[in-house]
Amino acid sequence: MDETHIDEKTIHEGKVTIKVPHFDKVSAKAPVFYNPVMELNRDISIAAITVFSQDADFISICDSFGGTGIRGIRYSKEIEKVQNVVITDLNPLAVQFAEKNIEENETENVKVYREDANIMLRRCKGKFDVVDIDPFGTPSPYLESAAASLRAGGMICATATDTSALCGTYTEPCIRKYGAMPLKTDYCHENGIRILAGFMARTFAKYKKFIEVRFSHSTEHYMRIYATVGKGAKNTDESLKNLGYITHCDKCLKRTVFKGLTPQIPEECPECGGKLRVGGPLWCGAIINRDFTGKMIESLDELKLNKENEVLKLFETCYKEAEAPIGYYDIHKVCKNLKISSPPLMDVLEKLQEEGYFVSRTHFSPVGIKTDADVSELKRIVLNVKDSVEGSD
Repeated sequence: MDETHIDEKTIHEGKVTIKVPHFDKVSAKAPVFYNPVMELNRDISIAAITVFSQDADFISICDSFGGTGIRGIRYSKEIEKVQNVVITDLNPLAVQFAEKNIEENETENVKVYREDANIMLRRCKGKFDVVDIDPFGTPSPYLESAAASLRAGGMICATATDTSALCGTYTEPCIRKYGAMPLKTDYCHENGIRILAGFMARTFAKYKKFIEVRFSHSTEHYMRIYATVGKGAKNTDESLKNLGYITHCDKCLKRTVFKGLTPQIPEECPECGGKLRVGGPLWCGAIINRDFTGKMIESLDELKLNKENEVLKLFETCYKEAEAPIGYYDIHKVCKNLKISSPPLMDVLEKLQEEGYFVSRTHFSPVGIKTDADVSELKRIVLNVKDSVEGSD
């Protein structure tokens, strides 16, 4: 390949050193192949695939949007059981940098191809244990090929950066790309992950395959899901029972989960009579597996991650919220609804726990509360805590 001259800089990440093109701005419109903001994403991926591979003799990975090759090369160097990695990218300059970085890092088991991700996945059906889809924007055009390609026992890793659609800022793109109605609420980032997971489940179901979400998170400008794949019509049918809808009342903040694709959903809120908004279909099953997350925490002792402290903080928060109910409450939104100023968040958490409710913080929001208390009970407790704090002043 003829090399194009371009400014370069050297990056040290994990156990690799790579050359990357130097541009002033990271943008989907510019020929950018390395995004430093996504280093945390790559660190988490190392931990997740390391845990996934623990019971395997070896694994094969497809990095569908390889760019400079940083992700695929790190997989080769940092995950012990990786036998080979295939990187694809359509940009010839990206392929040029990836080839150079593969050579300089001496990762002979990594190959790069200038090819469309969908074509590569269809052509290599059943050959990959892990398929990583990390595009600019939506992963939806590539999930169909991943579903057709991945064998039972494999893992799908998917990133979505179109959070404005998944979170309900722009309704039509979410309907078009994911076949779901989003909800713009205080817990919209969790809804977004659940819409993406629901879309993945429906896509894989066409091939009599089902997903089990092992870990997911919403960070910075993106959402990310790690799910293992199972097979069989009966198990797939059972898995699809995790699809459903969420209703939200703007008047009193009550939210309710309705499982099933065609549930009977009331138009008015049973709490206050307000009009309900409906989001879905989306995934109503687990979006964080506590056991898997615990193993990822343990794996950090053996891994060399630049963002280890950030990764650990995220994992520990997710571990605590793993078995929480769907959705969360923004303490500021609750207090605005009550027309009061916010009492200390920790005092509210402690009071909920004292009264026997499940309670945890959430990685989705620093002011979010995960609890099985109904909104009316939460409001009562918030008011009690508020009165108690003011009474002690």
